[in-house]
Amino acid sequence: MSDKIFHPAREAHEIFEASRLTGDATLADLESIRHSTSVYVYQAPVRIWHWVNALAITVLCVTGYLIGRPLPTMQIAEAYDQFVMGYVRFAHFAAAMILTVGFFGRIYWAFVGNSHARQMFYVPIFNPRFWRELLWELRWYMFLEKHPKKYVGHNPLAHVAMFCFMTLGLTFMIGTGWALYAEGAGQGSLPDTAMGWLLGLVQNSQRLHTLHHLGMWAIVIFMIIHIYAAIREDIMSRQSMVSTMISGHRMFKDDRID
Repeated sequence: MSDKIFHPAREAHEIFEASRLTGDATLADLESIRHSTSVYVYQAPVRIWHWVNALAITVLCVTGYLIGRPLPTMQIAEAYDQFVMGYVRFAHFAAAMILTVGFFGRIYWAFVGNSHARQMFYVPIFNPRFWRELLWELRWYMFLEKHPKKYVGHNPLAHVAMFCFMTLGLTFMIGTGWALYAEGAGQGSLPDTAMGWLLGLVQNSQRLHTLHHLGMWAIVIFMIIHIYAAIREDIMSRQSMVSTMISGHRMFKDDRID
């Protein structure tokens, strides 16, 4: 009979422990949850990077599509009076440089920022609880669970998605993009020295173009799902989403801790 007795303190401890393990919550975060309805999660450099990165990716996707599929005609003026594709390429290269600098800055902040700044760069693959919580979130997104859970940082499903599409995806796009840029920069240039070896590894610039182009579509699909999920969770979940990446504070809609 003693095993069936409800122990509030023990139950609360287990719930908080689950939040710490699966939701990237620190002990300070958990203490804050006990006394308030919000937690400061995303520091200013993370929020600035998020929005600058989103703008840069949008410019890169639009200009990259036009580079891969140029407009058939330009009813503006004679060819010698315009430089449309040149401007498109310039916008693409400029956005790529901003994306690259921002990504390296984001890596730096993962070391000097708070614990939530590091969440995007690792997945706790050896934590069984993480995978159980991920399956729960997958069922929630598929409308198979009635109630969502609370998370301070990214929920486990979003955690994996950010790691795959942002950390790995941006690394892939930056690497292949600079390898393609190295062709125009020429042998011995800084882009060639840094990433020219990738062109030799792939052995064919057209193949590298194709891989880079496919990577763009993968990022586009991720952006659509990301925007949908953020708006959906802002409406249906028990914590704020979109406003959190503006203010930095995760706002909770109820006082339950589970």
